[in-house]
Amino acid sequence: MKKNRIVLLVVLILAIVAIVLFFSRSDTTFQSSMSDFAVADTASVTKIFMSDKNNNMVTLTRQATGSWKVNDKYMASKFNLDMLLQTMYNLAVKEPVPLAAHDNVIRELAVNSVKVEIYQEVYRINLFNTIKWFPHEKLTKVFYVGGATQSNRGSYMLMEDSSTPFVIFIPGFRGFVSPRFTPMVNAWRDYTIFKKELPQIASVKVEIPVKENESYVITNNQNSSVSLYSIPEMQLIPAFDTLAALNFLTGFRNLNFEGVLSDMDAAKKDSILASTPFTIITLTDSAGVSKTIKTFFKDGGGDSDMNGNEIAYDLDRFYALVNDGEDFVLVQYFAFDRVLRPRSFFLKDPSLIN
Repeated sequence: MKKNRIVLLVVLILAIVAIVLFFSRSDTTFQSSMSDFAVADTASVTKIFMSDKNNNMVTLTRQATGSWKVNDKYMASKFNLDMLLQTMYNLAVKEPVPLAAHDNVIRELAVNSVKVEIYQEVYRINLFNTIKWFPHEKLTKVFYVGGATQSNRGSYMLMEDSSTPFVIFIPGFRGFVSPRFTPMVNAWRDYTIFKKELPQIASVKVEIPVKENESYVITNNQNSSVSLYSIPEMQLIPAFDTLAALNFLTGFRNLNFEGVLSDMDAAKKDSILASTPFTIITLTDSAGVSKTIKTFFKDGGGDSDMNGNEIAYDLDRFYALVNDGEDFVLVQYFAFDRVLRPRSFFLKDPSLIN
C-alpha cells in the first residue's frame, strides 16, 4: 500500500510538470522574454527613463497624486503620458527581423535608438495576485526602440541582452510607434500657463507699460461680484461692464503656450527680452499664490497686409516669459485674446480713460 502511494505521488508530480510545460510551451523559436515588450499593468508603472545616443534623456515619474513630473522639475502633459502608457500596453510583435536584414538592423539600433527603462511597483510576496505584501519599485523592462520599417507600419525594437530584434506594431494603428518614445524633455512637459476656475481666482492685474492709463486690476469678491481698479492708484472704478469682467476672469480656465523656444539664438532672445513688454499679467489665486507672464511682440517676418504695407508684428503669435522667468515660449493670440484686454474694454464710457 505504501509503495502504491509513492508511485501515485510520483505520477501526480510528473502530471503537474507535464501540464506546466504544455501551457508554457512556445510556438516560436525565440524565448518569450526576448519579445515581451508590452506592459500588461500600466497602473503599476512608477517611472520611465529614456535616453538616446545624443545624450538627450528624460525621466518621467509618477507622483502620489497620480500626476507625472518630468525630470522631477516640470509637470508632465497628462495627454502625452496617457498615450505613452497606452502605447506600452498595446505593443505587439509582428515578426522577428528577417535573417537577411538582421545585421543591418542591429547596427542601426546600436547607433540610432532610444533606450527605454520601465520601473514598476511590485511585491516581494504576491500570492495568487490577491495577497500582496512589501511593495517596492523594480526595474522590470529595458529595451531599445529604433526606426520605422520600410512599410512604416512597424518599428524595430530589441530587448536588452538579446540579439534578436523584432518588428513591433500596435494592432489597428496605421503607423509606427518610434516617435512616442522620445527622450526630449519639452515633448513631455505640460504647456499650461494658467489653469484656474473662477472661484480659484482672487485677482488679476494687467499692466500695459506703453499705455499705463489702460492698466488695471480686477478682483473677484467671491460673492458673484467683481471690482475694477485703476493702477497704480488702485482707485475703484464704479461704472464698468461686470459681465465683460467675469468673462475675462473665466478666460484663465485653460491657457497654454505653443512651444518652448530653447533653440532660439541667444542674441535675438536677449534683444526681445530687453524690449518693453506689451502686457504684464499677474494672477493671484485664492490661496495667495501669484503667477506672472510677460508678453512681447513677435516681428512680422517681412509679411505684408492686403495693401502691400509691411506688417510690424506677427498677428498670430507672440513671445512670453513664463514660470518665474525661466521659460521663453511662443503663444497664440487665438488662445490669449480674451485676457489681453485694456481697461477701456470694460468701461461703459471708454472716453473716461485719462
